[in-house]
Amino acid sequence: MSSLPAAALPRTQVWPALPAASWTDTRETLHRWTQIVGKTRLALCPMLNHWWQVPLYVTPRGLSTGSMPYSGGACEVVFDFRQHRLRLHTSAGSTLELPLEACSVAEFYRRYRALLRQAGVEVQIWPVPVEVEDATPFALDEYHRTYDTAAVERFWQVLLLSDEVLNEFRSGFVGKCSPVHFFWGSFDMAVTRFSGRPAPPHPGGVPNLADWVTREAYSAEVSSAGWWPGGNGAEAAFYSYAYPAPAGFANAPVQPAQAYFSTELGEFLLPYEAVRTATEPRQLVLEFLQSTYEAAAELAAWERSSLERVA
Repeated sequence: MSSLPAAALPRTQVWPALPAASWTDTRETLHRWTQIVGKTRLALCPMLNHWWQVPLYVTPRGLSTGSMPYSGGACEVVFDFRQHRLRLHTSAGSTLELPLEACSVAEFYRRYRALLRQAGVEVQIWPVPVEVEDATPFALDEYHRTYDTAAVERFWQVLLLSDEVLNEFRSGFVGKCSPVHFFWGSFDMAVTRFSGRPAPPHPGGVPNLADWVTREAYSAEVSSAGWWPGGNGAEAAFYSYAYPAPAGFANAPVQPAQAYFSTELGEFLLPYEAVRTATEPRQLVLEFLQSTYEAAAELAAWERSSLERVA
């Protein structure tokens, strides 16, 4: 019997393979399903700066909205990627669910709306996807209909591991910092540090997203990082960017050696494949997060002494 406390027990962390092409159809379907559920949170929760009231959060089972107010009390919607169920819990004591299985976005939307009505959760959501080129309304989308349970479980495993390392990175900052959250619009995890200074208006231009939405998201100077599962011909990667990007940011030396600056995206990328095949994946990601943050903070002259935790 080990005498180590539970938190110190060694764990086997396997970062699974997740080639973008291996689950394209499932990813595009699941992206839209998370938008449908996420828009419920957007409709029910009060506005927070930078749209922090809208993301989903990683759980030991999958993704959750967290508690949302409604006329009957509070409710929560959970994607359970272990048993592949969508569950709706209410403070009145009810739990309703539907299977996560291959079906069209339109069919998922109909089932989900029926689940909300059955639970007494009355909500109006914007029924069109955002931040994607194909903005077919949910109720009409019969094309996206794939759900590969094995691929979703690999995706969820990467979310769990990424959530852990991003939260570890977040702990070193005492200034204003976002939670680690999953944005269903862009379909990625993110954590954002703030310098404390305002930012110039963002130029916008995100597909099927109003520019005023983007300007609220980027109303302050930030260094933001996270993990994206890939798509549109690109592979999964950890990313890091600054807004506004200070002069020289693209040419800043960062770690590890596998990291590079994408001129197309305007951000540093660390390929997920380099992480999962590394001897110490977690350490590789932390080096990337810290070095890219330091590049942004130093070049933009952040007051780091008042923003960072002293070891």
